[in-house]
Amino acid sequence: MRFRKVHELAPREAVASNEGWAAHQLETQDVEEATNDNLAWADAIIFGTPTRYGLPTAQLKQFLEMTGGLWVKGALVNKVCSSFTSTGTSHGGQETTIINLNTTFYNWDAYSANPEEGESFTTLELKINFLKPIWKARLLATGRVVKQGRTVGLVECDITDEKGNLVARATSTRMTLRGERAQGR
Repeated sequence: MRFRKVHELAPREAVASNEGWAAHQLETQDVEEATNDNLAWADAIIFGTPTRYGLPTAQLKQFLEMTGGLWVKGALVNKVCSSFTSTGTSHGGQETTIINLNTTFYNWDAYSANPEEGESFTTLELKINFLKPIWKARLLATGRVVKQGRTVGLVECDITDEKGNLVARATSTRMTLRGERAQGR
């Protein structure tokens, strides 16, 4: 097992101005930064992040955006992936953050993980249903491919609490683009 952190993007002054952030940076100063080699090495990958307006932090998003080379090579196919988040308040942002991270996993593995030369994909629909409020709970995101066709695929992600109660569900329909439709994407 390898425990890693992503590169900090915030200015030192911003980190120093927040007691919790500064303490966390001090506590993790000896933790190595994650690389694409770590992802290629791993059989399972778990990402944790605070939520920022329903998204992972900019630091994690930047790291994920640097995985394109692995994705194109198919180096992330069949990886077991999961995610978790935490915030100081309870709101739908936690579920949305987990769903957004899991969408990355779908792209790596579940659908269009290794497009053919000249192929790309686009999201036709992304729908998230928030089914119950969360005040304090451990959440689990479970994604699966519902249907993977040659052109159109459907994936879904359920978010459950520690009792197994469904608190949110997301579905995404993706379409593979070929030829002229894939150019420039």
